Amino acid sequence: MHSIEQLQSLVNKAINDTKYTEEPAELYEPISYLMQLGGKRMRPVLVLVSTELFGGQVEKALDAAIGIEIFHNFTLMHDDIMDKAPIRRGKATVHVKWNESAAILSGDVMFVEAYKLMIKVEDSILRDVLAIFSDTASGVCQGQQADMNFESRNDVSLAEYLEMIRQKTAVLLAGSMQIGALIGGAAKDQAELLYEFGENLGLAFQLQDDILDVYGDPEKFGKQVGGDILSNKKTFMLIKAKELATGNIADELNQWIETNDNPTAKVEAITNIYNQLKVRKLAESVMEDYVQTALYALDKIEVKSDKKNLLRGFAEQLLIREQ
Repeated sequence: MHSIEQLQSLVNKAINDTKYTEEPAELYEPISYLMQLGGKRMRPVLVLVSTELFGGQVEKALDAAIGIEIFHNFTLMHDDIMDKAPIRRGKATVHVKWNESAAILSGDVMFVEAYKLMIKVEDSILRDVLAIFSDTASGVCQGQQADMNFESRNDVSLAEYLEMIRQKTAVLLAGSMQIGALIGGAAKDQAELLYEFGENLGLAFQLQDDILDVYGDPEKFGKQVGGDILSNKKTFMLIKAKELATGNIADELNQWIETNDNPTAKVEAITNIYNQLKVRKLAESVMEDYVQTALYALDKIEVKSDKKNLLRGFAEQLLIREQ
C-alpha cells in the first residue's frame, strides 16, 4: 500500500495537472485559485486509502478522489459566502478576492465538474457510487441549511448540533470512504463498516475544528481564530457553555453574545468563560469517544491488520492538528 504522503502527492499532482482553460476566465480562475490553496486533501486520500484497503488500484479511484475534493471545495466556496468568512487556508476567500457572484457561479461549475469525474468509475458500480455521492451531496446541503437555521435560534440542543455536523461534515468523509471501498471491490457490508468509521471520524474532526477556532494559532489553523465567537455561531463550545453557565457567568455570557462593539474583548471574554466552565475538556472528551467508535468499526473490517493500521494512523494524524 502507498503511504499517506504518497497518496497526498498523487492527489496534489492530479490537481496541479488539471487546467481550466475555458472562457470566461472569471468563471474558472476562482476554481484554480481555490484548488491550489492546498490543505491535507484528507477526503480524496480517504478515497484512495479505502480502495487500496480492499486490494484495488489507486489509479482506478483517482478520478473519483479528485471529484470528491472538487465537491468539497465547492462547499467551502459557498460556505464562505454564507459565513462572510474573509480567510480560507490563510488566503483571501474567493468572494473577497473576486466577488460573491463570481464565487457562486464558480462553485456551481465545480459541482458539475465533480459529477463529470465521478461518472468515470466502472459501470458495474456506477449506480451505487452515484447514489452514495448524491445522498452525500444532499446531506451536506441539509447540514448547511440546519447550520443557517441555528443562527436565528437560541435553543439549539447538543443533539441537534451533532446531527447538523454529521450531515455537514461527517457524511462527506464517510461517503468518500464508502465510494473508495466499492471501487476497490469491497462487499457492500464491508463498505458500510468503512462508512461508519468515516462518519464517526468526521464528527470527531468537526469537534476538533470547534476547539481550534477558539484555541488555535491562526497561522497554523489557516482560518480566523475566534470567528465562531464573533458570529455567535452555535458550536459545541457555545451550546455547552450556555447549558452549564449559571448566575453571573450566564449573565456575562449573554451580554457578550448580544454585542460586537469590541471584537477582541468579546473573543477574550467568552474564551475565559469557556475556560471557567472547562468546556474545552468536555469537547475533547466527546471527540475522543467518536474516535474510539470509529476505530471499533475499523476493527470489524475483514482485511489484514497491516492495511488497517495505515488507516488507523491516518485517523490519528487527522486529529493531531497544529494549534
